[in-house]
Amino acid sequence: MNRETAFTIVEEYVSNENLVRHMLAVEAAMRFYAERLDQDQELWGITGLLHDFDWEIHPSMEEHPQAGAPILREKCVPEQVIQAILSHADHTGVPRTTLMEKALFACDEITGLITAVALVRPTRSLDDLKVKSVKKKWKDQRFAAGANREEIAQAAEEFGVELWEHVGNVIEAMRSIGPDLGFNQLET
Repeated sequence: MNRETAFTIVEEYVSNENLVRHMLAVEAAMRFYAERLDQDQELWGITGLLHDFDWEIHPSMEEHPQAGAPILREKCVPEQVIQAILSHADHTGVPRTTLMEKALFACDEITGLITAVALVRPTRSLDDLKVKSVKKKWKDQRFAAGANREEIAQAAEEFGVELWEHVGNVIEAMRSIGPDLGFNQLET
């Protein structure tokens, strides 16, 4: 399985542009950490890219991501990728035991909060987004209320990265593909 094949799965099952952008953001964060931790960047990236591929066809906790696993198996997605996807949602009961599984859990929810913070900035860019801006919005529970801050903090801890360092890392990863995520690129 390579990225091109994984992306054809995304194209087949996902029509919502914002969901695709979320999946690309998680892919970028996963690749960032794979490189930093000397892991398989392609495998980690594919895991991030595919983690929510079934959300539009299974948009409930009862179905996502468990009902997507058989589809991924039919498409010959590696089992370790499928297990990581199953473990990224606590309600599945699939434990996170590998570093890649913990990374996916840590990178998923935080990308949404970072996206929300960047979108309310005057520049609508990741290029000038700082950790302190995310920290400030973190305290306002009404801002991006769907971003579960408790889960974000727990995920960073499980992954073994200090929360604000993690936020900085994910910003850096997302910045590398900012235009693909719909963000403005600032002139240098």
